[in-house]
Amino acid sequence: MLRLVLLPADKAGNLLQALWQSALDFFFPPHCLACGRVGSHYCVHCLAELPFPPIHCTPESALRLQIAAAPFEGALRTAIHALKYEGARQLAPLLAARLAEAVARSDFRAQAVVPMPLHSERLAQRGYNQSALLAESLAARLRLPYLPNAVQRIRHTAPQVGLNRQERAANVANAFRADPEQVRGLRLLLVDDVITTGATMRACAEALHQAGAAEICGLSVAVATLH
Repeated sequence: MLRLVLLPADKAGNLLQALWQSALDFFFPPHCLACGRVGSHYCVHCLAELPFPPIHCTPESALRLQIAAAPFEGALRTAIHALKYEGARQLAPLLAARLAEAVARSDFRAQAVVPMPLHSERLAQRGYNQSALLAESLAARLRLPYLPNAVQRIRHTAPQVGLNRQERAANVANAFRADPEQVRGLRLLLVDDVITTGATMRACAEALHQAGAAEICGLSVAVATLH
């Protein structure tokens, strides 16, 4: 006998999005943003060529370690922009694979993965959080718990673009609040797409630290230079 299985609205939406993307990829195969190869938006050959410049934080930071998988330039910049602003969600697992390699090269032994949160207003405008897509894919790859609601952005802040180092730190000060019940005693990977001065990540890590997290490692796909 045929049984009808009803999916929750969010899962049904994700399934429809996946089916639509599969149909698009079938009729219009994606090309690598770096080299033009057909088959994916960022081929394994170009991903393998990205360098790993680790960035260590100062001792007074709540972050024990901050790692950027590659410089924010060239095809990687294009890929992150597509993920962040153009709805190219299929790039998240590919970029998360590089994040997993970066974690493997460090000595940090994480117990859970946390995404850099967006304020509710920004989330409503964009429709999704690119850092959450990255963090969820990374957690699945590392077989770690994914904690999407462990920390919230409680204050709407101006964009960091155009601000100097001091202004960036002031802009995001006390902008986050973490849930002690979810993070107390855990070693966490805090995931973002791009860091520049690290001010936002440090502010978020401080909130996690105050909530009782044991250690926090900040992890981003790319690091940008502040001009």
